[in-house]
Amino acid sequence: MAGQMVEFSSNGGSARGYLSIPEKGRGPGVVVIQEWWGLVDHVKDVCDRFAAEGYVALAPDLYHGRTTKSPDEAGKLMMALNIDQAEKDLRGAINYLVNDEATTGSKVGIVGFCMGGALALYAASKNEQVGACVVFYGIHPKVKPDLPNLKGSVLGIYAERDSSTPPATVRQLESELKALGKSVEMHIYPDVDHAFFNDTRPNVYNARAAEDAWRRTIEFFAKNL
Repeated sequence: MAGQMVEFSSNGGSARGYLSIPEKGRGPGVVVIQEWWGLVDHVKDVCDRFAAEGYVALAPDLYHGRTTKSPDEAGKLMMALNIDQAEKDLRGAINYLVNDEATTGSKVGIVGFCMGGALALYAASKNEQVGACVVFYGIHPKVKPDLPNLKGSVLGIYAERDSSTPPATVRQLESELKALGKSVEMHIYPDVDHAFFNDTRPNVYNARAAEDAWRRTIEFFAKNL
C-alpha cells in the first residue's frame, strides 16, 4: 500500500481513513467509500489507483476499525451503521480534502461501491463541495439521498445481473434525477454481476467491464473536477 492512515475531525469527534497522494504531491480530491466489508485492502488499493491517476484519495473508515470477510457479518455491520454518524464522517472526509494543501480546486469527487455507492449519492446531496459523484451499484435500504439538493454531476455504474439494484431501479433513479434537472449519466453493464469491479472476488469480478468502468470514472472526474 502506497498510502497511510490519517485522522480527521468528524462533528466534534474524530475519524480515521486511508489517504493516498499522487507522486507529484498534489491533485484533485476524491473520497472513496467502502463496500459493506469495511475499509479492506481492496478499498485502499482503489485509493492507490486514484493516486496513480493524479488524485488525492481518502477512504474514511465508516466501521471504525471493523472489517469482515463474512457476508452475514457484513450485512449486520451495514444494517447497524448509524447513517447520521456516517454522514458526519463523510462530511469530515470531504472537509479534510477540501482544506488539505495537497488538494487542488474547491470541489471534490466522491465514489462508492455497493453500500458506499448509496452513501456517495447521499453525501453528495448533503455537501455542496462535492462536484462529481460516481455510484457503483449503490444499495442501502436506510439511505435516502436528498436528490433535490444535489449540486454535483452523477455517473452511475451498474450490473445487468444485479438483483439488489436491477436495471428497472436504475432507470427509475435516472428518471428522478433528470426530472429534477440534474446532470446524470447511467451505464448498465450487460451480463455481469453485482460487485463486478472488485478484483478480489473472482466469482463476480469481470475484468473487461471493470476496466471500462474505471476509464469512465477517471474521465468523469477529469471533466467535472
